[in-house]
Amino acid sequence: MQNKDKGIWKLLLLMIATGLLQAAHVLARPADRPSPIEGFWLGTLQISSGPPKRMQITVRSDKSDRVSCILDSLDDDTLNLTCANVTFTGTDFSFEVPSLGVQWSGRLSPDGDSLNGTYSQRVTVPLNFHRTAAPTPPPRPYEIAYGPAMAPMSADGIARALDRDLMEALKNGALAPETSAGVAIGVYRNGIRHTFAYGAAKPDAIFELGSITKSFTGLALAQMAVQGKVRLDQPVRELLPAGTVAKPQAAEITLLDLITHHSGLPSWPDNPNSPQSDNPYPNYRAAQLYEFIAKHGVTKPTDTSFQYSNLGVGLLGQGLANRAAMTYSNLIASEITEPLRMHDTVIRPSIEQQARLIQGHPDIHVPADWWDRDALAGAGGLRSTADDMLTYLEANLHPESVVGKSTSTATLPTAIALSQEPQAAFEDMKIALGWLYDPESGRYWFDGATNGFSAYAFFDPKRDCAAVVLMNTAPDPRGSFVERLAEYIRERFSGEKAISLSYR
Repeated sequence: MQNKDKGIWKLLLLMIATGLLQAAHVLARPADRPSPIEGFWLGTLQISSGPPKRMQITVRSDKSDRVSCILDSLDDDTLNLTCANVTFTGTDFSFEVPSLGVQWSGRLSPDGDSLNGTYSQRVTVPLNFHRTAAPTPPPRPYEIAYGPAMAPMSADGIARALDRDLMEALKNGALAPETSAGVAIGVYRNGIRHTFAYGAAKPDAIFELGSITKSFTGLALAQMAVQGKVRLDQPVRELLPAGTVAKPQAAEITLLDLITHHSGLPSWPDNPNSPQSDNPYPNYRAAQLYEFIAKHGVTKPTDTSFQYSNLGVGLLGQGLANRAAMTYSNLIASEITEPLRMHDTVIRPSIEQQARLIQGHPDIHVPADWWDRDALAGAGGLRSTADDMLTYLEANLHPESVVGKSTSTATLPTAIALSQEPQAAFEDMKIALGWLYDPESGRYWFDGATNGFSAYAFFDPKRDCAAVVLMNTAPDPRGSFVERLAEYIRERFSGEKAISLSYR
């Protein structure tokens, strides 16, 4: 090759190399021209009779046209959820949110200002987004104010203080007549107990307990462990029908993993039988549960950190019922509610009890369907009254007071003590068998929520006090009134400054 030709080739190679470097530099830079789908998008999700919820996605793209997004459920105060499997081809756009089990798919409108498609989360409904110039903020939380500290109160003192401090809420706040809301409260201290109701509730009204049911499932587990029918470290596979799921090669999920939310199972299964919007798992039979478990498997994940799972505790309840050869409802009755004479704590109310079911509301004047979880009842299927729940909390404070001749009654004190032993950690708290435990205060507690109800219960062995708050409205994302009431009662028991019961 002549020198002239060599020079031309060197020049060409230099130009190619320079071009590649420039191309790499361009690819590394943020997009000069954003993807037509990039920006802020706001939509309104309407699921049957429930209140509308604002859903927001923030879409970004890079120079290589890779698209990513973040989902905010603004009215649930569920923010910054990372999308997965985000695709944008032509005008077709889709994404998933694994943490919620959500899928969305649709198309960008010709004018580029709308995303029209469907939202799937157990049910599939339309959800269209419209472009906004800036992100929409979530609702501003209610302002929190506190009253002065007083001397620690007795149960009688709490009753008088609530009559006084709830006056504003009953006139213009969370319990005003136009809200259709009612609350039933039970308080106990040093052998004295009171139950009372405000707003639309009557003292003997029956409410959904939601996830407080999990403490009953945990106590049933403790009962059967004390009776020698199961072990805490027993694989759940052994409590399922033979052949339901294969034995894994690695470590497998135990009963203790399920009740402490360390099983790695998702929050809910993905195979509801007949999905409905207000009742996400109607008539979810054991067959569907076993089908999901067979598909998912029972291998315990390497990362055994806390992951809240309604499915896990529901599976535990079904497994315990299998071992006891009875329904979950009958298991809870025989092991807990009958020995404690809690006749109004049930899965399915009697005809007389149905007359005392208070109507639940996801929002003002919007009636809610009662949830029927069937095979998942152990995660949130119980209904009860304030009086019954106070009996339950008293038994947790004083298990030695539980007496009777039946086998279940005889083992109940030991089982209650076992159910309160911390078994795992969660942030700055401990997890017992269904209860959360605050080591700093010595208080056990749990809350619950369904489509139209919210609940909170706690007991404090150090101060010999307990309280339950039941309400016929779903939690408000700006601030749960049930939690505020429970905090107020705890603070009055402790002699601390107490949170205001009037929202601002």
